[in-house]
Amino acid sequence: MAKLKTVYVCTQCGDTSPRWMGKCPSCGAWNTMVEDVVAPEPKAATSRAAAAGRPTGISSIRPQTLASISTTEAESRIVTGISELDRVLGGGVVVGSVVLLGGEPGAGKSTLLLQLCGAISSRFQVLYITGEESVRQVKLRADRLGIAQESILLAAENDIDQICGLIERDKPDLVVMVGLAAGRKGFTVERVALNLADARIPDNEGAQPVDAPVDSSGPAAIFTSVDARHIVETLRQQGLEAALSYSAGTYVCN
Repeated sequence: MAKLKTVYVCTQCGDTSPRWMGKCPSCGAWNTMVEDVVAPEPKAATSRAAAAGRPTGISSIRPQTLASISTTEAESRIVTGISELDRVLGGGVVVGSVVLLGGEPGAGKSTLLLQLCGAISSRFQVLYITGEESVRQVKLRADRLGIAQESILLAAENDIDQICGLIERDKPDLVVMVGLAAGRKGFTVERVALNLADARIPDNEGAQPVDAPVDSSGPAAIFTSVDARHIVETLRQQGLEAALSYSAGTYVCN
């Protein structure tokens, strides 16, 4: 059976792309690329395969009636009900997309995201992951804001493997992750990681290493093997703020 592949289709003009883009390269519309799954083009049959023939009446294709295919915003976006947020997002959170929310420290990013979770939690399964606050701090803010909490899953974690495993296991409709470096307003692509664990304050689990190596047998620093400059240029071409970074800090990001 041919392996399915993911493409992104513009809901305005129908153009396709192998990866998600904030702006459609064909018609220029923003936040209109939605995920779709298609079967790749079949390879030309070899003479041996052609001679063997194919089984009669067996196919993995499951056609749909044209009338049953939805093109409405309700199918492609999660409408939050927070009017200004929906307006900025072009009508709601695009299903399958990643949204980066930036702002000065204290601007209210975590508060807005918690309000977003509360607004949609009666209709969607929401997973809120905090990398900088304890679950108790998030709970106290939710109480203060009067947010419905029964359907919001909450975890304090900064291990990306654990987070990915949790998402793959529970398959939430929306994942909110809070914990960007204070003061950073965009993507900062790291070129080097230091072999140093040195925390200014304890993390959520109480750990606070001081002048400790990450790997006692490793080099003092490791440079990335990917083209970080190309990644930054690609993000900028998509209208996203991005910059090269030469320091991932000495603890959580490092």
